Amino acid sequence: MNVLVVEDNIDIGDAVSAHVAADGHNVDWCVNLTEATRKLGTEKYDLVLLDLRLPDGSGLSLLRDIRGEGETVPVIIMTAQDQYSDRLAGLRGGATDFLVKPFDLNELSSRMRLFKH
Repeated sequence: MNVLVVEDNIDIGDAVSAHVAADGHNVDWCVNLTEATRKLGTEKYDLVLLDLRLPDGSGLSLLRDIRGEGETVPVIIMTAQDQYSDRLAGLRGGATDFLVKPFDLNELSSRMRLFKH
């Protein structure tokens, strides 16, 4: 599975990317919306792991762009924003799933398996 990780925290991005790669997936990791938008325009992904708070804006805007183009790629939001309203905004915006940081990497793997082709 080709996975795009969009996460600006180096420690989290590194841990998630390494874990996803160890599970046998191809991983691209972006640290901002600009880079993620470029990657999504040139590569085909089977899953996007998306942080909401990024240095150049909200991950929700990227999610809206993805869904606005009719793209159905599964998107799992990974965020420290744990309010019900945050989860609701993400799911209403088209997210497939939602993980609140900190989360267990094995839980991430379990959720990812739901979207394996």
